[in-house]
Amino acid sequence: MTGKIIIDASNAPLGRLCSVAAKKALLGNSVVVVNCNNAVVSGRKRGVIDSYRESRMRGGSSLNGPHFPKNPERIVKRTIRGMLSYKEGRGRDAFGRIICYNDTPAEFIESKKLTLEKEFKVKTISLNNLSKEI
Repeated sequence: MTGKIIIDASNAPLGRLCSVAAKKALLGNSVVVVNCNNAVVSGRKRGVIDSYRESRMRGGSSLNGPHFPKNPERIVKRTIRGMLSYKEGRGRDAFGRIICYNDTPAEFIESKKLTLEKEFKVKTISLNNLSKEI
């Protein structure tokens, strides 16, 4: 049952999006996440920005890590990595099957996409805005 699964991240909660992508990759599927710019993180804007900014600052300039990305597609991939045992064989293989894009490449425009869109009752911030703030 291995195949290529395309997930549209538009208005999808980041955690739910990443957990679905991680699970599909662990099952042996190749996962492509498109429109990572439009994925959202729920919570107060200032709190979310401060939390991500703190994660970025933790590595420091003279230290060798942890490296925390600023680009939306890299934030999504880093969040997926946190849901996999990427230091062990099965998790490393699954992580290698995941590709993230900020927009939809021409080859995936006509493809059927899995959408995880959700209506929120709380405040949210998109990854595009978050990456500009941190």
